[in-house]
Amino acid sequence: MTFSQRLPGSFYAGALDRVRARMSEEGLSALLLDDPLDVAYLTGFHHFPNERPVACWLPLDGDPVLLVPELEREYAHDQLARAEIVAYPEFPGVRSPFAVLAGHVRVPDQAAYASSTAVGRTKALAEAFPATRWSVSDAVGRVRLRKLPEEIALHEEAARIADQMIEAGVELVRSAVESGGALPSETELAGHVIAHGSRLMYARHEDVVVVPMLTGGLVYGGPNSAQPHRLPGGDRLRAGETFMLSLGCAVGGRFVESERTFVIGEPTSRQARYYEVVREAQEVGTEALVPGVTCEEVNRRCLAVIKEAGYGEHLRHRQGHGIGLGFHEPPWLSDGDATELAPGMILSSEPGVYVPGHAGYRISDTVLVTESGPRRLTAYPRELTDVII
Repeated sequence: MTFSQRLPGSFYAGALDRVRARMSEEGLSALLLDDPLDVAYLTGFHHFPNERPVACWLPLDGDPVLLVPELEREYAHDQLARAEIVAYPEFPGVRSPFAVLAGHVRVPDQAAYASSTAVGRTKALAEAFPATRWSVSDAVGRVRLRKLPEEIALHEEAARIADQMIEAGVELVRSAVESGGALPSETELAGHVIAHGSRLMYARHEDVVVVPMLTGGLVYGGPNSAQPHRLPGGDRLRAGETFMLSLGCAVGGRFVESERTFVIGEPTSRQARYYEVVREAQEVGTEALVPGVTCEEVNRRCLAVIKEAGYGEHLRHRQGHGIGLGFHEPPWLSDGDATELAPGMILSSEPGVYVPGHAGYRISDTVLVTESGPRRLTAYPRELTDVII
């Protein structure tokens, strides 16, 4: 049985309706979205961003317009982009790409772009649309916070693959331990799990949506894992130390992350204590992901477990973040984010402690907020006995 990653046209029609409702509330006649994830959300066109602008023009009434460089026109057609396609010859070109757009659409009195639009592009927009009053709007970002059932199905499938990537990594290390041979390096282990995830996807899926990180993640062992976003290197894993598999996968452009910390050999009392504190914090933080609770309050409850255990000095980041078309996106499970959780939000729950010169310990699941409480989409076991190799 195959799995299709392509979302139905009804999804995009619904997305446009929800964004337009917010536009109407803000008194906007049009939106210009050039964030590649906003473009993908509204039109289904995924691309590799570069200096050549790609943007979705969304009028309050009428069909959306997808502005692309000529060299992307075929690719947009191949992806069945849900918009009228307008192409410009090249960048920077004799005529600005946004001037090409302005010559094709009805020029509005009032329009907006997202806060992510670069300053240089806002200047180009002002020059191309001199009669338009421009403002900043988060209409698309607010709508993207809550995932619809069609998107949740993609996240669920990505979670299945991400968990199997972890299993493949564990099996590679276990086989090396049992054979008595050299343990894999961080880079070798990373390459193994990434390739395994891609093979799983293409074996079962059709209409694969290719994004810059289809399957991937971070792999590091021992003291290296005390640096939360360190890239894999040539160091080999070592018996008696921990290692971390911090893996992710995107299906239909929708991400998940599944992360576990493992111990090669029987854990020391120190290793066991760090691990159990993080496991408890992750459990408390995950169970707090219920509708109506603010992100900052969830973060407070989660990290309080680590602070009360006496390891506050080893905290280096918040509890987690939203996940969707972006691997990291709002809302943020952090101090300073008063966003109230609502059904349909998908977030990471990934507290960690990081001890310089020793190791880092992190457990992460991708969690869906529902009316009845949190639902973990990733499911690799989390008990200490489950992560001993």
